[in-house]
Amino acid sequence: MVLVRAIIRPEKVGIVLSELLAAGFPAVTKMDVFGRGKQKGIAVGDVHYDEIPKEMLLMVINDEDKDDVVKVIMRNARTGDKGRYGDGRIFISPVVDAYTISTGKQGL
Repeated sequence: MVLVRAIIRPEKVGIVLSELLAAGFPAVTKMDVFGRGKQKGIAVGDVHYDEIPKEMLLMVINDEDKDDVVKVIMRNARTGDKGRYGDGRIFISPVVDAYTISTGKQGL
């Protein structure tokens, strides 16, 4: 199992969630987050914004589904054909185990 953490633009969340559901990946946790990337925020005139609103999607999936999930997120979170700074990042981490609290079932 792996944990997928995708930090994306808020305006892209609806389409990403819709396409993940259509691809067979309904289980997602969504959080409002703030931060900045390599560009150290953005400057608009004399004002500098270093805490930019984003959304973080969290998913625990089977290893073999990783490439499919990443492709869905990349295709739908990208701005335009080539993408732009601020479109986001996807992080993949190993998950040692998972348990369903209500049933005690181990795994996904």
